[in-house]
Order: sequence, then structure tokens, then C-alpha cells
Amino acid sequence: MTEENPVTLTIADHIATIVIDRPHRKNALSVAAANGLSATWEQIENDDDVRVAILTSTDCGVFCAGMDLKETASIRQNEDVDILSKMDDPFHEKMKAVTKPVISAMTGSLMAGGMMLALNSDLRVGLKGTKVGITEVKIGRGSPWAAPALWMIPQGLLMEIVLTGDLFPIELLHQYGFTNYLEDTPDAVRARAMELAKKIAAGAPLSVQAAKQSVRATMDLGCSKGFEQGLRLHEVVYSSQDAIEGPKAFSEKRRPQWQGR
Repeated sequence: MTEENPVTLTIADHIATIVIDRPHRKNALSVAAANGLSATWEQIENDDDVRVAILTSTDCGVFCAGMDLKETASIRQNEDVDILSKMDDPFHEKMKAVTKPVISAMTGSLMAGGMMLALNSDLRVGLKGTKVGITEVKIGRGSPWAAPALWMIPQGLLMEIVLTGDLFPIELLHQYGFTNYLEDTPDAVRARAMELAKKIAAGAPLSVQAAKQSVRATMDLGCSKGFEQGLRLHEVVYSSQDAIEGPKAFSEKRRPQWQGR
């Protein structure tokens, strides 16, 4: 880990694992970390070998503390600009645009931008006893990225989260489906995320990507328009070689050999 490149990427068995490696700053997002993530999402999207990604961080009790506020203050003082102006993708839209599923393995508490990364993920595995929050109102920042949380937790609870800036037990949000699983230790969090990733990687790649995009489209467009978009997204699936291989492998009682086309 270096401050110049505080994000690591490994790829094995069609699974990409991204690690935010800034434990000395509670895995906060510096300019280098944010831009490192931006470049990593582009790499994952363009790598046909990758079928699913896991986002996690070095153990320090915090999955991601959000923006690096010390660096934010320093940039403002020395350059008189906001830190967001120095980030390639300040609201992590490239992460949202990745067509492969993304799993957050949250091995600690998460707040502010850490919550944004979690919301941008498709599946979330959390650590018991940790805290979750959107703390922007306590530091004069903003959270326009928080809207998708309305599909995950009730409006009243979301309003309390964004208006108070308080931290809440992850167990409370888990009751409403914010996390898929809660585990006892960081290692168990990573293990559960890897288990999910292996199941996803074993599926037909085109089918998996179309399934993700259909759900996302319905969130954005509503049921009727989302269904129409889903049909369009699945056209490439039904006309693919994998659509032939799946039933053939089933009838021959063997594991399918996916080509992703």
C-alpha cells in the first residue's frame, strides 16, 4: 500500500477483489483512493474474464469512513478548491455503471462515502456490532447519492439517518434488508462474500449481467418501463450460444461451459 496507489485489485476464477488499503485513515477516500477506485471499475468493466467483483478494505474497525476530511481541509486551505474537483468520478458513477455484480464485504463500520459505496453495490455483507450512517449534515457536506436507500430501508428511517447524521446499529438496517448477511468476524464477512461471488461466477455471464441491469432499470423507470427495458436487455441472452449450452448441459447432466456470448 502507498498513498499514491491505496487501492489493490486481484482477479482469480472470474472474481475481482478490490481492497481499499488505508487503515491509518480508517479507509477514508483520499483523492488517490477515489481515483484508484474509478480506474479499477473501468478495468473490471472492460475485462471479459471478470464476472463478479468484491469490494472490501483492510481491517481497522471501519469499512470506509467516507471522504478524507484532513485532505479535504488541506486542499481547501492550500489550493482554495473543493476536494471533489480533484476526483475523476466524485460520486462513483462508474461503480454504478459496472454491468457485473458488485458485492460489498463490509468488515467494519461505514459512514458518509462508505455508505455511498455500499448503496452502489448489489449485495452487502456486514459485520455484527458495527455502525452505519450518513454523516454529511455534521460536516457541512451533501448526500445526493443517498436516494437509492429508499429501495432498501423505510423512508422514516432514511430521513432520520440523513437529517441527524447519527450512526445506527447495522442490525437495525439488516432488519429491513439493507444487508444480505451479517457475520461475526471480518474473516467471516469476506468468506461469505466469496461464497456469494463463486455462486454468481458459476452462472451464465450474459444472464447474470442482464438480471442485474433489469433490476436496476426497474428501480429507475418503474415496473412497466423497467419490464420493457428488461426485455431489451435480455435479447442478447436468448440469442446467445450460452442459451443453447445451458439446456444442453442440463440434458447431458454436466456442468455448462459458458462462453459469455
